[in-house]
Amino acid sequence: MTTRLLLYFAHAIDHLALLIFATAVSAIAVDFGLGRWEDLMPYATGAFVMFGIASLPAGRYGDLWGRRAMMIVFFFGMGVSLLLVALTRSPLQIGIALTLMGAFSAIYHPVGIPMLLQHAKKAGAVIGVNGLAGNLGIAFAALLTGFLVKHVGWRAAFAVPGVLSLVLGAAFVWLVPREAESPAAKRGAKLLHIDHATAVRVFAVLTCTTTLGSLIFNFTTNGNGELLRERAAAIASDPAALGLLLAGVYAIASLAQVIVGRLIDRFPIKRVFLPIVAAQVVCFLLAARADGWWFYVFAVAYMTFVFGAIPFTDAIIARFVDDSMRSRVAGLRLAVSFGFSSLAVWALGPFVKASGFTALLFTMAVIASLTLLAVSFLPARDPEPTPA
Repeated sequence: MTTRLLLYFAHAIDHLALLIFATAVSAIAVDFGLGRWEDLMPYATGAFVMFGIASLPAGRYGDLWGRRAMMIVFFFGMGVSLLLVALTRSPLQIGIALTLMGAFSAIYHPVGIPMLLQHAKKAGAVIGVNGLAGNLGIAFAALLTGFLVKHVGWRAAFAVPGVLSLVLGAAFVWLVPREAESPAAKRGAKLLHIDHATAVRVFAVLTCTTTLGSLIFNFTTNGNGELLRERAAAIASDPAALGLLLAGVYAIASLAQVIVGRLIDRFPIKRVFLPIVAAQVVCFLLAARADGWWFYVFAVAYMTFVFGAIPFTDAIIARFVDDSMRSRVAGLRLAVSFGFSSLAVWALGPFVKASGFTALLFTMAVIASLTLLAVSFLPARDPEPTPA
């Protein structure tokens, strides 16, 4: 239970760290002498590129070297890199430091999640709670960053979680027992038996849905702060109020993952996945024309379904892939999907500057529609694992 709790905290730290910049970007732009926050956003691209492509070696070393060892690298690497971000003095410096942080942040998903699922009896429930922890990290990023930016400064918003990550790393070293052998040296108890055509179809759907879903995730989580500042200016008048409102959005929406995780354990994946993605389309279209408190309501709604779609990828991998190679499969999937979707972070500022947030919300509705089409190709029934 101690190991599981520390892994939940790791997921929270992972997502918290990646969203600090998006919440504090206006304050950082002023400090660096830039006229508009949009001009600074491209400097965060490196973090999200590394979050994707570094997942591939992270997953490989997680299986071959050991997941405990890689999680130790995660905690201490995140702590040091966050402190380096706090010391930067120019856009180029912060871009380099964020890229380094992105490389360490890539470790958690292909390593921490398979470590959680090694002995889990109900994968969906564990994935759901882990997703809740990650999304509460996003909520806490908004709340903590808003408070620290207003009362201490944006540098403290990076330094505080950096120190916390170092403390958690020390606890992980002390409390989590060493692995007897690496996952790759083990032989799993379950194998998936499906025909080649179905395997190809599932992999294609998995690649499409994770890539498109990651685009939406990056557009929303990196853009929600400035979007709320524009659409609800009367109620988001200062960084602390904005952080509180954003934290409310993410805290409420994060509960969806717990519910979805339990549904995944009871029903075929396709039957749960389709209505959640369909609801994204509707909510983005409604939010595109809303302002004030109505926009806030629709923001809560679309983030609920964005977060609700996250557990499906890990559930597919947990259900279809043997534990001895889950980290490598997850790393490959993340390298493709997050590597491509990091373009959303690079494009967000220039896109909004040129076309506005209404066009962005309509674009996300189109992306969600494409995701819906991809999900429709999933098999109606999940295959049953058989003893190895």
